[in-house]
Order: sequence, then C-alpha cells, then structure tokens
Amino acid sequence: MQFIVKFFPEITIKSRPVRKQFVKTLRNNLRTLLKPLDPAVSVQSDWDKILVSSQSNDESLRLQMVEVLSCTPGIAHFLDVKEFPYVDMHDAFVKTQQLWGDRLAGQSFVVRCKRTGKHDFNSHQLEQYIGGGLNQYCETGGVDLHNPDITVRLELRDDKLFIVNQRHKGLGGYPLGSLDSVISLISGGFDSTVSTYLTMKRGMRTHFCFFNLGGRDHEIGVKEVAVYLWMKYGASSRVKFISVPFEAVVAEILKNVNDSQMGVILKRMMLRAGAQVAEKLSVKALVTGEAVAQVSSQTLTNLTVIDAATDMLVLRPLITMDKEDIIRTSRQIGTEAFAAAMPEYCGVISVKPTTRAKPFKIEHEESKFDFAVLDKALEDAAYININDIAEQALEVQDVEVLNVPIQDGVIIDLRHPSEEERKPLTIANVTVQKIPFYDLHSRFAELDKSKSYLLYCDKGVMSKLHASHLVEQGYNNVKVYRP
Repeated sequence: MQFIVKFFPEITIKSRPVRKQFVKTLRNNLRTLLKPLDPAVSVQSDWDKILVSSQSNDESLRLQMVEVLSCTPGIAHFLDVKEFPYVDMHDAFVKTQQLWGDRLAGQSFVVRCKRTGKHDFNSHQLEQYIGGGLNQYCETGGVDLHNPDITVRLELRDDKLFIVNQRHKGLGGYPLGSLDSVISLISGGFDSTVSTYLTMKRGMRTHFCFFNLGGRDHEIGVKEVAVYLWMKYGASSRVKFISVPFEAVVAEILKNVNDSQMGVILKRMMLRAGAQVAEKLSVKALVTGEAVAQVSSQTLTNLTVIDAATDMLVLRPLITMDKEDIIRTSRQIGTEAFAAAMPEYCGVISVKPTTRAKPFKIEHEESKFDFAVLDKALEDAAYININDIAEQALEVQDVEVLNVPIQDGVIIDLRHPSEEERKPLTIANVTVQKIPFYDLHSRFAELDKSKSYLLYCDKGVMSKLHASHLVEQGYNNVKVYRP
C-alpha cells in the first residue's frame, strides 16, 4: 500500500530553509507514529510530498494508517494509491476499471493523469483511452470535463502506474514540534479540550496543566481526555501532564476574598501558578479555553485584570467562538463525550460576580490571601510524562493484566464508538460487552457482581486507568485485558 501526503499550504509558502525544516519534522513525526503499526514502513520526503509505503496489503493496517495520517498536524490531504507495473494503455484501463468501475455507476466523471518519463504517448491520450473505456464498459453518468461528480486520478512514472483509490482530508496546521511549546490549562470541559486541540493542530507541542478542584474523580476524567488528545493528535511528541492540587487555594479564596471578586482572583491564581509551571519547563506561553463574555470572568475588562497577574503570554484560541461552534468542534475531534461526562466539582461560585473588575479592588482582596498556600500547591504539583499516566495509576492500585481471557470472564470494550466500529473486537467463545469509557463508572455498579470483567482498549492506557480507579472504589472483579 502507498500514500502520497500533501503539505498544509502555509508550509509551501515558507522560505526554502523553513520549508525543509517543517517537512523534515513532519516526516519524522510520521515515522514515529507509523513504525509501531508496521516496523518496515517507508516514509520518504521530497520537495512537494511525502511518500508512505508498506509492503503489507492488510486492510486493517491500511485503516490504521489512514487514521494516523488523518490526525497528524501538517497534512492538507493525502492520497491512498494503488501501484502497478505499467504494461500498456489497455492494461492501465483494465486496472482502473477494476478499482473504479462500480463506483462510477450513474456518476459523471473525468480522468486526469500526470505522466513523467519517456513514452510514445502524452498524458491527454492516456486520459482519453482510459476515460473512453470506462464510459463504454461501465454504467456511468457520462464524461464531464468541467464539473464531474468524480475525478479519477492516475500518475504514470516511467514504468510504474499509480491509481488514486481515495483522497482523504488531512488535519491541516503545522507539524507538531515545528513551533514553540505551550502549556494548556485544561479542566476537561468543552472549551479547554478544544483550545488544546487547536494549539496541537497549529504545531505547538502542548503540555497539560490541571488545577485539581474536585478530587480524584475529576483528575481521572481530565487525565482520560488528556491521554485521548495526546494519543490521537500529538503522540509524535512527549509532553507532561501536571496536576496542581488547588483545593487549599480555593478554600483560602472562599475564606478571605469578597464574594464578587472570587472568580477573577481564582483565575489570577491559576495564571500565576501556570506561569511558574511554564518557567520550570522552559515554556513561553499559556493556553486557556476562554471566550469573550461566555461567563462573568471573561469580559474584556476582567480578562485584562486577569492577564495582569503575570507577564507571560496567554493564548486564547477560542476568544471569538460561539459555544455551539466549540461543542461542534469537540464532537468532530472526539472530546464531546469526555466533556459531557466530566464529573461535577465545587469551585468558586460567586453569588454576584463582578463583570468589571477594578485593579485596586482586586489588589486589596488579594492582600488578604496567604500566598504561602499557592506556593505549597506548586510545591506539591505532580509532573508526569503523559505516556506514563497508566503506570502511575497502577502504582496506586495493583491491577492484574492478562493477555488471554479467563473462563466465564466478560471483556468490556471501553473504546470510543468510532474506534470500536473501525476495528471490532471479536473473540471466539468470549462475551464482549461494549461500554464506552465515559459511561463505565455510571454503569459498572449495575453489572453482575458474580462475574469477572476484563477492561480492554487499543493501547492499554484507558483500561489500566479505569481498572485502577474501580479497584480503589472496592470492586475486586476487575482486571485488564491486554492481548
């Protein structure tokens, strides 16, 4: 199988040295992501494309590669092509008919061909021969040179014929790691997950910083969505997940700060803490999911006062987006289910929050705040590599991992429905129950307690995380299935 990867257009207008560096980064990212799927995969780049080749014809592998290419920043689109030795025009027509004949039924079409090398015909003649044959021998809607329903694309390079099987849309953006790193202040809701995705898509290596206001359940939920975003869109780069215990900070605010100013001051404390985390990791900017006027703390006046708490640059990718657009994006990228199922937590909720914070009032209220509490929260912050999150969970609770099912055991497939549909899990004589990760904790108590349950996901991260949490809650009939 072979794929031709085309670059995000903004890459192609860069200066020659910058373009070469961006292409090199994208090529290396693809090698990192595709090698675990096929150790023998070839990823080669030239000036206007990257060629991804595998000797395997396994359909499951092809679908996995398509998924990786679709979710890798820096790609405008990519072509799934079939390679054949070129024999003659008629053989090229036969190969094209086999691949495209059924798909042209009732559809207008045109054949487009690129040709390099020495041949006794030109590209137009090859297009005419193949197009005429398809129109004569297939039940098409006719040839339309200007506005066809389908464009059949071929490329002839010397003695090799490439027929485009399918064109896939890429993610766009810049290759991950080609721009400076940032730290996303992530709560696990719709806004922060979408803003995190957007910085990753733009090519910024994005670390995750979580301010824990709601205990272990909230932290588990945020770790899940952080792992999901990293695995799907950013696994070519290693980043940190930082958890800062903020319950004492919230308690200090509730105890000492005037009700109307609490929300703004909490955000200022988060920016101060985020800036110190960023400095520790040599990162130059923070990312938040704030949008103008979505809540009381996000008026322009309040945002100005909040930003004054630190000199560090704060990026707000969603600043002018509507909530509906944010939710729609979260649905497209797969984080909607996480956000909707995120555990509720009690934070700072003002009865009459200010929408026009005054700097002198904020400074007066903060003078009552014991900043040693904030220092202690930063001192107790946990820094962990995102890929080690599952192992960290296992240190809390020992969970048995099995590579074969057990007798009378039930395997629970935790994967996102889209992943499960793409690669269904079927095991002879074993019951497989589909419960997406975001529904597991609400439904697990309803399951038959006399049975043993083996949690399964593709990478083993989600399953270990959930199993550890369930064991901690007192369920002893939970294991991890890792074939």
